[in-house]
Amino acid sequence: MSHKHPIIAITGSSGAGTTTIKDTFEKIFKREGVTAAFIEGDAFHRYDRIGMKEKVAEEEARGNDNFSHFSPEANELEILESVFEQYGRKGTGKTRHYVHDDKEAEIYGAPPGTFTEWADLEPSDLLFYEGLHGCVKTGAIDLPKHIDLKIGVVPVINLEWIQKIHRDKSLRGYSTEAVTDTILRRMPDYARYICPQFSETNINFQRVPTVDTSNPFVARWIPTPSESMLVIRFANPRGIDFPYLLSMLDGAFMSRANSIVCSGEKLDLAMQLIFTPLIHKLMDLKRRAS
Repeated sequence: MSHKHPIIAITGSSGAGTTTIKDTFEKIFKREGVTAAFIEGDAFHRYDRIGMKEKVAEEEARGNDNFSHFSPEANELEILESVFEQYGRKGTGKTRHYVHDDKEAEIYGAPPGTFTEWADLEPSDLLFYEGLHGCVKTGAIDLPKHIDLKIGVVPVINLEWIQKIHRDKSLRGYSTEAVTDTILRRMPDYARYICPQFSETNINFQRVPTVDTSNPFVARWIPTPSESMLVIRFANPRGIDFPYLLSMLDGAFMSRANSIVCSGEKLDLAMQLIFTPLIHKLMDLKRRAS
């Protein structure tokens, strides 16, 4: 962690909704005059789309049916940690983009399923990461120690699967069966490498549907925010103004000494209320350290 060059990381599984949280942060940064450098977890995959298919087939031939993007072996976590370390020390680093679809291909000038070239980060006030592995710890890798504000996005798992199935079918053209196969292949690494990260975070946002999601593989609609409750857990509640948050989030209540529950419709407002003062604090520490 670095007062002079702070880092914020949002971590969550595929389909968890981390991109929505990132959009809210972009609004906060713009309003508060904070310049952020953004890096995406997908940029640190080890293989492009064709290479990943070949690697999965190779692992399956060896009897490993569970090789996935959730695995550290499928990602350049050493490079990601070096970027965090360098940014915290000097405020510099490199990143690239993984091109998901034709729309992004037009933006980045590279075919879908490939990476752009590595490029230097633009000068910035802080670094913002969004992806699968922001708070991963393995034998050799310890990403949380570099991060000043760690945020988990954790829908209950059936909702997470519904969101992933609908996204991959509508935006990427996958069949339900193909997405289901991906979910099943990822389960061991989900338990080993995704879930433990949410014990490393400072704040977790968990959306809980209030409608039946018993069989996510046949769900026709994604539960809306109004059909959900939001559980917000603070790892360290000291200094959090809970009475103020409860007064601003209509209908909210505390389920534990470190947890607030509110309507899913209040996600954006809750994030604005919680993160704006935390960003102010990071910027104040940055000014003092400069």
